[in-house]
Amino acid sequence: MKNIIKEIQDALAVLSIPEKAEFFPRFFKTGKGEYGEGDLFLGVKVPDQRSVAKEYYSKINLKDLSSLIASEYHEHRLTAIFILVSKFEKTKDLEEKEQVVQFYLNHLPYINNWDIVDSSCYKILGRYAFENQKEHLLRELSESEEMWHKRIAVVGTMHYIKKGSFDFTKEFVTRNLKHPHDLMHKANGWLLREMGNKNEGALISYLNLYYKEMPRTCLRYAIEKLDEDLRQDYLKGRI
Repeated sequence: MKNIIKEIQDALAVLSIPEKAEFFPRFFKTGKGEYGEGDLFLGVKVPDQRSVAKEYYSKINLKDLSSLIASEYHEHRLTAIFILVSKFEKTKDLEEKEQVVQFYLNHLPYINNWDIVDSSCYKILGRYAFENQKEHLLRELSESEEMWHKRIAVVGTMHYIKKGSFDFTKEFVTRNLKHPHDLMHKANGWLLREMGNKNEGALISYLNLYYKEMPRTCLRYAIEKLDEDLRQDYLKGRI
């Protein structure tokens, strides 16, 4: 185990860029009281992390991956997530998929920043829930008090949107419409916008019910792709 973990860590260390290591803590809000408080960074770009994950996903097992995803370094955790997504997508065996899903759920404390959430939740949990009618997995996270769990739930419905199913997106957005953190406002607006890309009528019907209650950031994200006149009507409350 130590050898494969060390290989991955060494591969990432070689790709470290000092300027990025200095910039990322500010970008990911790691200061006291911020959402990424205490997170540490090596300074490795995402494409490089994906390359490392591509090289090692078939070489490392889930037991060993548990050590990597628990790292205090952000890039170790994100690379572990890229590996996990590859393991899920590359296998056709349902039992193996279920093992990946259980691993994901067992390691939620380490899926603790928006990029780690957004890179994985709909590709693993959302797809699994859709294909196996396990929506309760997402719903339970949506009802959690933990913000990252709520974001996993709503972004996890991206897979449903891609398949033309919108009910769970609307349910989870509505439940957490007035969440106090703007990371939820952005996630909710993003998923509504994706729903609109798939079916503009479905977005407009939802907006007409709730747009006056939405935080401004959520609304702006949701209406980004609409006709400009219609956007202004929503922004100025004329509907």
